[in-house]
Amino acid sequence: MESVLEDRARIGVPDAILLEDYLNESVFIDNLKKRYQQNIIYTYIGQVVISVNPYTDLGLYTEDCLEKYRNVNFYEVPPHVFAITENAYRSMVAETTDHCILISGESGAGKTEASKQVLRFLAATSLHRREMDRVRDRLLQSNPLLEAFGNAKTNRNDNSSRFGKYMDIEFNFKGDPVGGHILNYLLEKSRVVHQEEGERNFHIFYQLLAGAPDELLEKLHLQRDANNYFYLKQGESCTVDSVNDRADFEAVDHALDILSFTTEEQEAIWDVVGAILHLGNVAFKADDDGLARVKDETPIVNCSKLIGCDKDVLRKALTHRTIEARGDIVTSPLNPEQAVYARDALAKSVYERVFNWLVVRLNHSLESPESGRKTLLGILDIYGFEIFDKNGFEQFCINYCNEKLQQVFIELTLRSEQEEYYREGIEWEKVQYFDNKIICDLVEEKHKGIISLLDEECLRPGDATDLTFLNKMNSHLATHNHYFSYETSDNSKDEFSQKKRPVTAATQFKNSLAGLMTILMSKEPSYIRCIKPNDDKRSYYFDEERVSHQVKYLGLMENLRVRRAGFAYRRAYEIFLGRYKSVCPATWPKYNGPAKDGVMAIVQHLGYHPDDYRMGETKLFIRLPKTLFLTEDAFQKRKQELATMIQAKWKAFVCQRKYKKMKAAATVLAKHWRRVLAQRLRVRRKWAVGVVRAFVKGFITRNDPVNPTNARFQQLVKCEFLLRLAKSLPKSVLDTRWPDSPAPCANASAVLHSMHRTYLARKYVKALQPEKRAMFEEKVLAEQLFKGEGQLP
Repeated sequence: MESVLEDRARIGVPDAILLEDYLNESVFIDNLKKRYQQNIIYTYIGQVVISVNPYTDLGLYTEDCLEKYRNVNFYEVPPHVFAITENAYRSMVAETTDHCILISGESGAGKTEASKQVLRFLAATSLHRREMDRVRDRLLQSNPLLEAFGNAKTNRNDNSSRFGKYMDIEFNFKGDPVGGHILNYLLEKSRVVHQEEGERNFHIFYQLLAGAPDELLEKLHLQRDANNYFYLKQGESCTVDSVNDRADFEAVDHALDILSFTTEEQEAIWDVVGAILHLGNVAFKADDDGLARVKDETPIVNCSKLIGCDKDVLRKALTHRTIEARGDIVTSPLNPEQAVYARDALAKSVYERVFNWLVVRLNHSLESPESGRKTLLGILDIYGFEIFDKNGFEQFCINYCNEKLQQVFIELTLRSEQEEYYREGIEWEKVQYFDNKIICDLVEEKHKGIISLLDEECLRPGDATDLTFLNKMNSHLATHNHYFSYETSDNSKDEFSQKKRPVTAATQFKNSLAGLMTILMSKEPSYIRCIKPNDDKRSYYFDEERVSHQVKYLGLMENLRVRRAGFAYRRAYEIFLGRYKSVCPATWPKYNGPAKDGVMAIVQHLGYHPDDYRMGETKLFIRLPKTLFLTEDAFQKRKQELATMIQAKWKAFVCQRKYKKMKAAATVLAKHWRRVLAQRLRVRRKWAVGVVRAFVKGFITRNDPVNPTNARFQQLVKCEFLLRLAKSLPKSVLDTRWPDSPAPCANASAVLHSMHRTYLARKYVKALQPEKRAMFEEKVLAEQLFKGEGQLP
């Protein structure tokens, strides 16, 4: 929900029931315009989707977008065709009831695209199993085939559906699509033989010429230039910039393969399409008697070959009329004008039969092989209500169909509103609206309606013409408040329509339409109302007057008034509580009691006035949009607060996570460093142990001759002895003391003792005075002279 106040001012509200001035059509249209200008093409009226054609790709149907709308609540996501499809699908599965999605709007409003996206979304609901993939592919491939044979370029739409389509998709008890069935209504077969300027025939003709292989065209005796064929060039618009006929032919060819059309069936289809093109080139001239003769036999020959008919039989069928009356067969020649009518009638009839056969063949391909309980979800893509300067019989039927659908829309909408208020115990307020049943009765009432008068006129004696039929209607319906013709007004001079033979077509269409209404009334409906913003197919251009016209005949304001009859907003208690529980301390973060009590707590906390709401059995009803807006704004404010709290918690979490990572890193580093230190200590200890062990061994073997074991010890002993000796050396030559020495140092000790004695003596001598020195020298000399002289014999 676009809830922030400035957003509401800029892009409007997503649900028109939230408009304050909901009775004002200009306010309603302005809301659509605001959203359209922001590339928001979808708006709700309750559970009705309004779609405004953007005439450009806004990226609204990507796979990511599709997944966004799967398995979510209807109001949890912005308005979208996927949202209403998901809602209908979930209701069908949960309630095991049949549903349908009704798509309506003018030609060019986007109905075909909406139906394709609905079908695509439903096909994507199945799991990717082989059988489900087969069904899904066939459902999806039915679209390009039907579009090729049933769609055409018109002045209002480059891909306009020229037939009505209702498609039932069958689902098994698990909710997987298992098959489908198609009903078609009122193919615009007149387009086969005539197109207005700027329009084209059905797509398939141009696709065949543009995309078929050369060998196929040669087999069909066709040329690629569409301007060579009378049935294709009348609108002078054989090529369309927005349509790629070559690529579309490839898509059709692929679809025929996926849908299991045999080679023979495909060849038969192309033969008939080619035959119709040749048939359109059959021209007539008048002979001397004014009777029709074929100008050129070549188209007759080519056409007869393709349809398997003798050329003479075909020629006679086009230039003669055969009537059977009371068992007698009467053949009469035709003039050129009548022959052209016969040619065109044959072309229209053949094409219609091919189209109907394709639908039957598609239904056979989509037929479900599964048995057991199934539920249906229907998609109705019907032609749009339109008024042209000249409206033929087919347009009359189209508009009649739309009136019937509008009747169903109003009836079911009112009924669903009344039933919801009744279920919830809420008092219903009467709503005034225009009931178009009187319009439908004007068309279909027995013996009095336009169709009955048409049938009577066609059965009257004599020639029935447009003028006689108009006079009959003027005489029978002139007093009807909703009947208008140029004869009953002050400015009419034109005829009602072109000459038709409508009895069978009108009656059949009325009966088939009645059957469709029965189907729709038996299902729970959902609605997609398509609007074209302008007649020029321009992107980003919103013609308010043009939109206003569509809003009126689609009955959107009536629907809005019905929806707003009592309360603008209603939500199940569980959904309301789930969204707004944060605004009330009593329900945040979790409410353990009944959802209804939780909603009551929220309502009381926000200070709702008693007249502003009602508590139903399962839903809360809010009367005015401003009450919901205040609630929504309180929720947005609370979201900001919660966002701040979440942000703070997140920052704390991030910091804690960062701290833990840093702590873990520090622990790793410390562990590694402790390991390194331990390794170093171990090395030192091992070295110390070696040193101690070597010392002990050296001590034990200290008295042995020098060997590797005691060499170091003895060196230490010698060092220690020398250090000790250095501290205890005699200071005087007269001091004869000498420290004891270890055994390894005995020799060294003796040498050192002698050297030290010499040193002391020399020192002593150097310190003597010359007189004493001379005296000592004399004594030494005397000693040497008399050495041994004084000994006794």
